[in-house]
Parts: sequence; structure tokens; C-alpha cells
Amino acid sequence: MRNLYLLIISTVVLWSGCTGEGPGRSAGKNAQISFTDTIHSFGEIAYGTDGACEFTFTNTGKGQLVLKNVKSTCGCTVPEWPRQPVAAGDTAVIIVRYDTYRTGSFTKSVYVYSNAVNSPNRLKITGHVKPAEENVNN
Repeated sequence: MRNLYLLIISTVVLWSGCTGEGPGRSAGKNAQISFTDTIHSFGEIAYGTDGACEFTFTNTGKGQLVLKNVKSTCGCTVPEWPRQPVAAGDTAVIIVRYDTYRTGSFTKSVYVYSNAVNSPNRLKITGHVKPAEENVNN
């Protein structure tokens, strides 16, 4: 009897996993996030200037895309993202700001967590902030 019970439970679990149905999902209605670019290079940037860039993405799936969290690897990089769901086929933007009061070369990552089937996604920014005195002389 125990083996029959285990067989039934296993069958139900496997069947529900194959159909893609479950909490927060509808069969065939999954979101998918596609970025135009995932790397932005600032090149050389002046000290204290605007260190913002945009990452454009599209929901290429069939369900609504919800960005659950967008998280940077340090406090010098601050992301802003849409809090409303992005409908299938729609495009939106994540803005990433780097603190340009820190001189030198940088490489920072931002991770995008969503309900998309291809989540999480990694965005990367790179560049070199020139020292303040270089900006005064130029």
C-alpha cells in the first residue's frame, strides 16, 4: 500500500512539473526577458559627472513580466527599475547609476530577478573615472 501511495504522489508531482502549471504560472503564459545589451562601457568618465546608463529590455514571453528585485554588487551602483508588470511584447528600461566620485577603473554587476523563465539576468557596467584634478585642467 505504501508503494502505491508513493507512486501516485510521484506521478502527480511529475505531471504538474511537466505542464508548467503551479503557483503564479499558467500553462504557456510564461514571461521571458530579453535585453538589447547586457554590458555598458562608460569608457573614461569625468569625476563627479552623471554616471547613469540605461538597459532596455523587452518581455518576449506570453505572460506578464514582473521584476521582483534588481540588486547591485555594491553601494556605489544603484539600479532603478519599473515596479509595474511589463506586458507581453512591451519594452521597459532599467537605469543604473554609478558613483563617479570614486576615481579609477570599475567593473560592477547588477542582477535582475524576475518571474521570467530565464531569470536571473546579469547586467554589467565598466569604465574609468578620471581624477578630479584631470578634469579641472582639461
